[in-house]
Amino acid sequence: MNGIINVYKEAGYTSFDVVAKLRGILREKKIGHTGTLDPEATGVLPVCIGNATKVCALLTDKDKVYEAVLCLGTTTDTQDATGTVLSDRNTQAACLDAQTVRDAIMDFVGCYEQIPPMYSALKVGGRKLCDLAREGVEVERKARTVQIYGIEILQIDLPCVTMRVHCSKGTYIRTLCADIGERLGVGGMMKSLIRTRVSCFSLEEAHTLAQIEEYRDCGRLDEILLPVDGVFDDLPRLQIAVSDEAQKRLRNGNRLEKDDLTGDHGGASSGCRVYDADGRFCGIYEWDDARSDYKCKKMFL
Repeated sequence: MNGIINVYKEAGYTSFDVVAKLRGILREKKIGHTGTLDPEATGVLPVCIGNATKVCALLTDKDKVYEAVLCLGTTTDTQDATGTVLSDRNTQAACLDAQTVRDAIMDFVGCYEQIPPMYSALKVGGRKLCDLAREGVEVERKARTVQIYGIEILQIDLPCVTMRVHCSKGTYIRTLCADIGERLGVGGMMKSLIRTRVSCFSLEEAHTLAQIEEYRDCGRLDEILLPVDGVFDDLPRLQIAVSDEAQKRLRNGNRLEKDDLTGDHGGASSGCRVYDADGRFCGIYEWDDARSDYKCKKMFL
């Protein structure tokens, strides 16, 4: 089995729990997820199976969309509702002017330096920050540049704000919530989080583990299994011309000449989907201006 399933991660499961359960449902060992979601967060979690696991890193790098509820006036050690309350200024938060809140939130659109939270899976000195945090140890973390492409404020019902956030990889939404609260002088935490989109995978098309099991029992898994090349639909399609030598170079991941391929030879720097003479997807190639040929970026054979 090779492909990607858009899983709806339910609350209470870690991303690794989802992978472990899918191994049992699909009876496949080679499975990987494309970006960790906190246990209480829900939403889109693309899971790669078979040779599609080579896509994991590429999908992890994609931008994402979340819907979050920010609770102003409360701070916790985890920056979300699962942590220990450190301060409570809900009364002050409830008295804030809605436009002031809106302006503070929108100030975060664009690039900003975000300090990763202690309760995260990032490693320092070979140890996860969350493990250190549980031991009462706090270490210095370097700020990282993240990008907020856009924020849509869906509802303001102080002290809570519901917002949709479109952001780059590596963005911690709970840290964004805490930073907004700090900017407003009352503190803040993330009350809830739903991931609604990862690349081409949307919440509307996600399937729970129970639903995936039903598809398996009915022999209909192919209906929800996205082929590997489906992730790259935005890239031009090129196909090997009928040439044994070119076919051999392609299957070995070697460089390809322009004349080896049929299709739009636009020289897309972002890459092209390359198929063999039989129409089987083989990998992603990109144009090399210096050598005027195509070089292999990623093989999926």
